[in-house]
Amino acid sequence: MNIHTATHYGMCFGVREALRRAHDAAASGPVTMLGQLVHNPVVLEHLNTIGVREGRLDDRSSAETPRVMITAHGAADRDRAAWREAGYQVTDTTCPLVHRAHQALATLVAQGCQPVVIGQATHVEVRGLTGDFPHAVVVESAADFARLPTVERYGVVSQTTQPIARVRELVEALRRHCAPAEVLFRDTVCQPTKDRQAAMDDLCRKCDTIVVIGGHHSNNTRQLTENARARGCRVWQVEGPEEIHADWFRGSRDVGVTAGTSTLDETVRDVIERLRRLSD
Repeated sequence: MNIHTATHYGMCFGVREALRRAHDAAASGPVTMLGQLVHNPVVLEHLNTIGVREGRLDDRSSAETPRVMITAHGAADRDRAAWREAGYQVTDTTCPLVHRAHQALATLVAQGCQPVVIGQATHVEVRGLTGDFPHAVVVESAADFARLPTVERYGVVSQTTQPIARVRELVEALRRHCAPAEVLFRDTVCQPTKDRQAAMDDLCRKCDTIVVIGGHHSNNTRQLTENARARGCRVWQVEGPEEIHADWFRGSRDVGVTAGTSTLDETVRDVIERLRRLSD
């Protein structure tokens, strides 16, 4: 059994920086993270051991400490302001590329566009993007176009971890649906997500089986899994090496390994080592 690793995989710079800042904050005493810093249970367990507690962004009473942190997924400006006005010291670990998506949406609204966000309505990043624009419409599929108001201009951004090909398809479908209205699209899918999706495509061309490493509730990890499955590969998504079963790989000749953007390097190494032992 040959093992191939993707050319791009694992933790991105935004998550690494968020983790560094969480460590720095915890070094000065307990701090409350307003949500999950990332959707990875291994990372969350580690943060708990260093004194990072978990609260809720929408519930001021959930913070047990005077210091709180915004997660890497970001938040609406009104939520940041509410915590500061309530007397909390706020540290913001929002990924810079999520900040860029917020800025793009705000610019489109300032230009007179109806805001549209492509993504999952329940995802924390999307809730942050729409939080300052109550009239924004979240689009997950073409069926959601029916909820759009009739206006002359639409401004579209995307959740940063959406598959870029799918985003572009939805934008073109929206242009057809809303014609002759103008649709302004700003590509806010982050480069690490694009790199990992492209690397997955390469893996699928040479592998019959794919192992995707990452949290089961991580959107970008799930998108990698769905991409590989759509390309006809046998796919297994795991959070760590202990979840891997030898019988998954009966008949496999080439096994590809990739990981979501919140997966620790050591977790990837442990999974690869487990696969190597199985291949001996």
